[in-house]
Amino acid sequence: MALDAWLTLLQALPCATATRRAALREAGSAEALLAMPAPELVTRGIPHSKVERLGAPDQDTISRWRRWLDDPGHALITLDAPAYPDLLREVPDAPLALWVDGSNHALLRMPQLAIVGSRNPTSGGRANAEDFAEFLSGRGLTITSGLATGIDSASHRGAIGGIGGTIAVLGCGIDTVYPRRNRKLAARIAEFGLIVSEYPPGTPVRPYQFPQRNRIIAGLSLGTLVVEATRRSGSLITARLAADYGREVFAIPGSIHNPLARGCHKLIRDGAGIIEDGNDVLTELAPQLVPRLAPADDDRPGGSRFCENPLADDPAYTKVLDLLGFEPVRVADLHDRAGLTAAELSSMLLLLEMGGVVEALPGARYCRLVKRS
Repeated sequence: MALDAWLTLLQALPCATATRRAALREAGSAEALLAMPAPELVTRGIPHSKVERLGAPDQDTISRWRRWLDDPGHALITLDAPAYPDLLREVPDAPLALWVDGSNHALLRMPQLAIVGSRNPTSGGRANAEDFAEFLSGRGLTITSGLATGIDSASHRGAIGGIGGTIAVLGCGIDTVYPRRNRKLAARIAEFGLIVSEYPPGTPVRPYQFPQRNRIIAGLSLGTLVVEATRRSGSLITARLAADYGREVFAIPGSIHNPLARGCHKLIRDGAGIIEDGNDVLTELAPQLVPRLAPADDDRPGGSRFCENPLADDPAYTKVLDLLGFEPVRVADLHDRAGLTAAELSSMLLLLEMGGVVEALPGARYCRLVKRS
């Protein structure tokens, strides 16, 4: 079975180096890689010690992982699986697999924004993170962060009730909540959002794993927003990785007297976009959002495109707008009536709002806007 092969592979090759990803890609599958003769694996750059472990896997470890996977809501999403997020797959150091706690796997393929910052923010910074996350999640962006104290936690709390939801990326084993004070928040995220880690159950907390975790946060997201950070903040690592991956980097400016604004000001000097409200983020991300969210066009010359007025081209948008009407409708009710997945509906509503066709209202509600002449 594919799962057996993947568990064997992961216990022998826990680190997803470029050589190991190339070997897997050339083999075509985990099963095919394991079937290769040992000398061939060595020629592909896999050390002798790892080859030996592939041939004689630690069955106790694999059994422990299987027991974790047997629990409801637990899953392993491998690099070759359709559910593996495309954006993360694009980065050169993508993990071989993601351990997942939560059932809403569709969030992994939703457009995501990373919100990160200081573990010890000001009250204003914490409020900004929560408010931005609530606004953007309410418009269909999934908010991704690292479950740390401070800005990360505020971002998760703000986003958890929105239609975009939230993803927490751990820097330790998927079965460990760190810091422990965030256990209740983690339980809510697992229920309504998603918790992911490249580290399997039983992996202890080690300091070097958190910078590694940051590459997944940046890799999952279209852009990274830094709310408050000192010049030496780990959040700047996430921002640098995002820039290296060709993703957008944003920062909220602050007082010149606030040391927690200096990291943000450095990012701005280096070219990060200045963000003053949530609409700034939507405007800056529009060029990335439209081609990823717009449905594929028919066979007209030029391939897929997005029309400013979706009513003109796509019957799916027409149906949503007909169901929506000009009175406020809850997203949950619209979801039931439209026969669309939550990911499809939130993506469509985000594009309609960006096109000035609908308006997002408090309480996860939407209504159509009257076309102005």
